[in-house]
Amino acid sequence: MARIAVIGAGMGAMAAAARLAVAGHRVVVYERSDTYGGAVRRFERDGFRFDTGPGLLPLPAVWRDLFVKTGKEPLEACVDLTQVDPASHRVFPDGTRVSLPNASRAGVVAALDEALGRGAGERWGDFLVRARETWDRTRRPLLEEPLWPNWRVLADKEPYPALERKRLLRTRKAATLEQIGAWELGDERLAALLDSHALAHGLDPRRTPASAAVLPYMEHAFGLWYVRGGIRELARAVYERCLARKVEFVFGAEVTGIVDKDGRAVGVELADGTVADADHVVAGVDPVRLGGLTERLLDADGDVRPDTVTARPGRFTVLLALRGARAAGTPHRTVVHAPDRIAELEFLTARPDEPVRPTVTVLRPDDPALCPDGNHESVVLSAAAPTEAGRDADGWEERFADLLVEAAEAAVPGLGERVLWREVRGPGRTEQETGARFGAVPAPALAAGDGRLLHPGNATALPGLYRVGGWAHPGGGLPHAGMSGALVAGLIVEGPQFRGSQ
Repeated sequence: MARIAVIGAGMGAMAAAARLAVAGHRVVVYERSDTYGGAVRRFERDGFRFDTGPGLLPLPAVWRDLFVKTGKEPLEACVDLTQVDPASHRVFPDGTRVSLPNASRAGVVAALDEALGRGAGERWGDFLVRARETWDRTRRPLLEEPLWPNWRVLADKEPYPALERKRLLRTRKAATLEQIGAWELGDERLAALLDSHALAHGLDPRRTPASAAVLPYMEHAFGLWYVRGGIRELARAVYERCLARKVEFVFGAEVTGIVDKDGRAVGVELADGTVADADHVVAGVDPVRLGGLTERLLDADGDVRPDTVTARPGRFTVLLALRGARAAGTPHRTVVHAPDRIAELEFLTARPDEPVRPTVTVLRPDDPALCPDGNHESVVLSAAAPTEAGRDADGWEERFADLLVEAAEAAVPGLGERVLWREVRGPGRTEQETGARFGAVPAPALAAGDGRLLHPGNATALPGLYRVGGWAHPGGGLPHAGMSGALVAGLIVEGPQFRGSQ
């Protein structure tokens, strides 16, 4: 039985802890805050409850696998998991609206044809077929296996089977999401639909490789799911599974250093000066913080190196407590697309002093557990935001929140008259709660793009030290966090020869 010290109680870290405990190891989790879940948190006030992190769950099979492998109770016995339908209601700048069914290609094609004009649905459906081929080519190396030592193969080769586009004497293929939208989809609204899957992760579709076609494909193929009571209930269930497997949690325990001896990680040092010995250390923290915990070089020559200079976008949310009941038939998720695409993208990348209206996701769950009674409604607005913009400007966050509320009026009739109060949460709040630099949110690992969207491998150049969670392979997002936990557990239990789930 080995002693495992886990830094952080995020979703990936807890997934690793539960699997390692089932394998017979003694696991202790050290969490700097007073609760578990990382970015998967909850805000409560006056009988209202809100998810402050992700509000929906894609690819629930990852978490089903965790519960099957760590105990007799399946996931559905621990949380009430329901499929969201429609998957989303879309509001485009020209006023066009369309509801997209959950996990139904035929339904989505028909809905797009009716709303956007004949042929629009077929073009989107054909795109999804190509996206599926991309998924089939990248699923194992990017989700189910440790990062390949020859990861440059993933970085250099574009797996998306783009259509050839002949212009004059040249033949070109789409290499970015923006080019897919312009060259293959042929409709600004379809392009905005595609863009939104990148923007949800703070990615600029102008620079995001075409391999990101897997993002809308995952939503289409596996559906979107909601956990009754909020996604925080999934974090609770994973935490309780850890406790049932005898994982020990120490809250309010900030790790200030990784102890190494003879070139191997052998424990962690805490802020109070105590040292906890360990045979393995699993770190679920962002790369900047991890680098500050050890003087050792964690990446060997040729490894994927985290970008610790460029500030990634973060998540900006506005929590709305509304008077009045949620109307029957209200979509769970409405996406209100930005009126000025270029201004939005420049806002995310150039970080201007003044905010612009972004693409806004409006979540309106049909869940009585989130409200004090049936005469009120709990609503969450979210958008990607630059993590450094306006950090020192008075009122910047409130002005940006006003823009989100303005956009949400297209999804919530009479919104202005219904607001009892609102809670504004910028990336700075994420930084306080998770420790991530500037409150940045990691994107899922994606192939091509010269490896810019790959993440460092789970094993490090310091033997005995492993990375887990959104800042490690296979990147950010709830499914990816769960897979990172499985990969780290496999590497520790089976050793370097571990090649992933079969």
